Amino acid sequence: MNPKEVKILLCDDSLLVRKKLKSALEEQGYTGILEAADGLEAVALCQEQKPDLVLMDIVMPRKDGIEALKEIKEFDKNIHVVMVSSVGTQGNLIKALKAGADNFMQKPVTIEALNELIHKMAQDRREA
Repeated sequence: MNPKEVKILLCDDSLLVRKKLKSALEEQGYTGILEAADGLEAVALCQEQKPDLVLMDIVMPRKDGIEALKEIKEFDKNIHVVMVSSVGTQGNLIKALKAGADNFMQKPVTIEALNELIHKMAQDRREA
């Protein structure tokens, strides 16, 4: 899997955060970028689009990241879900990992950390 062909879903209730990440990923050559404003949209997009990677905020309206994570993992365990959290939400990270999150990242997410994560995910898929 060419990392640049990875389908990535950015799920955050902050439009600014999504636009910033999308722009940084596009600058790196990624083209398959989807966006969701909350967990409800994320679950629907995962069912329709089957992304390889979901970057999921934890605290969101309508459906939080942990509930969305549980639903996504119920219908597709192969979708790599990474929880993204602000400082002060460590308790939520533990809940997310117990619910099946593949990894977590602290906000603000850097493009370097994201690239590293995508390459590792692609490598894990090749070895599986």
